[in-house]
Amino acid sequence: MNEFELIARLTKSLPTNENVLAGTGDDCAVLDFGGDKLFLFKTDAIVEGIHFTKETPPEKIGHKALARCLSDIAAMAGTPSAALVTIGLSKNFDAEFIAKIYDGMSAVAKKFNVAIVGGETTTNPERIFISITLLGTVARGKQILRGGAKIGDAIFVTGELGGSIAEKHLDFEPRIAEANWLAEHFAIHAMIDLSDGLAGDLRHILNASNVGAEILKSAIPISREAKLAAKKSSTAKPAFVAALTDGEDFELLFTIASKDAVKLLDGWKKKFPKLRLSCIGKIVSGDSITIRDKSGSHKFNAHGYVHFA
Repeated sequence: MNEFELIARLTKSLPTNENVLAGTGDDCAVLDFGGDKLFLFKTDAIVEGIHFTKETPPEKIGHKALARCLSDIAAMAGTPSAALVTIGLSKNFDAEFIAKIYDGMSAVAKKFNVAIVGGETTTNPERIFISITLLGTVARGKQILRGGAKIGDAIFVTGELGGSIAEKHLDFEPRIAEANWLAEHFAIHAMIDLSDGLAGDLRHILNASNVGAEILKSAIPISREAKLAAKKSSTAKPAFVAALTDGEDFELLFTIASKDAVKLLDGWKKKFPKLRLSCIGKIVSGDSITIRDKSGSHKFNAHGYVHFA
């Protein structure tokens, strides 16, 4: 049983109430307590040996712990507000090392005007784990979910993909500003952040929207790191496959009506000239991902990162 099969089993009969607009199955829960804003509620965890190593600089561990949740708030076009931190430590922990983890969290929190308002410390044998709970807001009616993609939509992705293990996964920039700009100026139909790889996260949009996708191979923005890794080792993934499956890119993947694509690209270049934006394909009928290249269209069956797989 992999991660998503387990999630489906555990969440199929969870209780809900009248305040929940969106619960499990999206980047954040969306809660309605009245007023002109909705609340976004998110939790995420990182674990030593899975998301970072003993050699990782502690400030970067702290950055990653909080920035992962910030990326999910971005995927809903929200604004982060306040965080709680739960940290599990072995009995022989290094207090200075842990303090530097919090320095890293504090730095990214200040950058995005997030208050760290408390949390919990506990004993955990052998390794560090950090769990963040983050609260944010979004204007009523402006939240962007995964399930709104429509046949004919253009599919866009920010940045470059693949090779995140070469440090990007530790110091990425959550796309809060970019997502808010998108929501303010365009009707974005569906959006997600790329934490598990484009192939896996695109499938979340497709499954939630009951559609398929056709991707143009030559349009995928492959990172320099992914290309170098493929050249250095004959056993490494091909750069194109790495771009679709490596995960931890933390870029935005979204769909928009094709008639708005040119206007979006023009506006983006003026607003975010240093950040690449690529149209990589379109939403189609069906339920699968096909890759189109010079030789035709081929079904793509690979997935991104999946825990327990």
